[in-house]
Amino acid sequence: MLADFILANGPVIIARAKDRVAARPRPRPSEAELEVVLPAFLAQLVDALLRRRTSAVFDHSEIGVAAGLYGQKLHGLGCTIAQVVHDYGDVCQVITDLALEQDVALGGREFQTLNLCLDDAIASAVTEFAERREREVLALGQEHLAVLSHELRNLLNTAMLSYEMIKTGRVSSSGSTSLVLERSLSGLHDLIARSLADVRLDAGLERLAPINVATFLEEVEIAAMLQAAGRKQNLTVARVDHAVTIEGDAQILGSAIANLLQNAFKFTPKGGHVALVTRVTADRVMFEVEDECGGLPSGAAEGLFKPFEQRSKDRSGLGLGLAVCRKAAKASHGEIRVRDLPGKGCVFTLDLPRAEPPAPKLKVRGSKPPPAGSVPPSSKRARSAP
Repeated sequence: MLADFILANGPVIIARAKDRVAARPRPRPSEAELEVVLPAFLAQLVDALLRRRTSAVFDHSEIGVAAGLYGQKLHGLGCTIAQVVHDYGDVCQVITDLALEQDVALGGREFQTLNLCLDDAIASAVTEFAERREREVLALGQEHLAVLSHELRNLLNTAMLSYEMIKTGRVSSSGSTSLVLERSLSGLHDLIARSLADVRLDAGLERLAPINVATFLEEVEIAAMLQAAGRKQNLTVARVDHAVTIEGDAQILGSAIANLLQNAFKFTPKGGHVALVTRVTADRVMFEVEDECGGLPSGAAEGLFKPFEQRSKDRSGLGLGLAVCRKAAKASHGEIRVRDLPGKGCVFTLDLPRAEPPAPKLKVRGSKPPPAGSVPPSSKRARSAP
């Protein structure tokens, strides 16, 4: 019914949507929006509705792929993320208003499909724009601070746009757009943590102290398990004897291990397995992160630790994680290396010196500290002696 309605009123819907977009104060519309985005989304919508007539399951992939492709095209035409997001919402609003005007009875299932199409199109367009913008910034070869500021702004803009669409009620708070919001916030958290660790390392502000490895790994595991679950991957973390100790800055080393795990999650396919194993010898502690990336290209190992170096189709992130890991290892008098597992994956090893566990504090039973301001007896005797 809704597909027939859109086909019958296509020219009117496009005309009204163009008027609505043209009247928008901000962001200002472009010719590309009016002539490319609106008709394209309408065609995608009709196609999705027709497909659902013969299927009980909504196919998210079709409209998502199409919206992503248009996202690429419109990025090249100079449109912004905000423009495309508002365009999709305007088209759906025009369809709803026109149906009410003509007193057309549309079923709840069709309105659900309309909202799902809107959700998927927005999520795909926002994601594609974010990735295109990120690659563009990296290609410029700017300095660290400039690249960081662009990436922070990019992630923040994506999060704000996603939140705006959820807040308006146009899309579900548990749909594709909410996943984009979640990924953006997670990306902001990871980028800020990684950048803070990098700044502290460059400034020599690390605070060295004994670190109990078992407790340290428990803290790392909590965040890593959430990431693995979000990516539908499996993570195992091997246990370590509570007597094992290293010396270093817990925050920086935690960021280093987190970066290795994030890197493993990024290149391991959905349903794959990532393992964190700690090997201990008499004088070394080695944290090994094994992934299922399929193996490394020939000669790629050394380049992985260079800032802004990225070797896969997934260009998310700045490529700073492994460079930070190398700095963290050096600051802790250790080293980092990678071992290829051809056809399967690779193993990154953070190799650090083992430290002696801190001596337990001895308490003398029955002894009490002297009251504040009192002078020890030995001091009194020393002053009274001639």
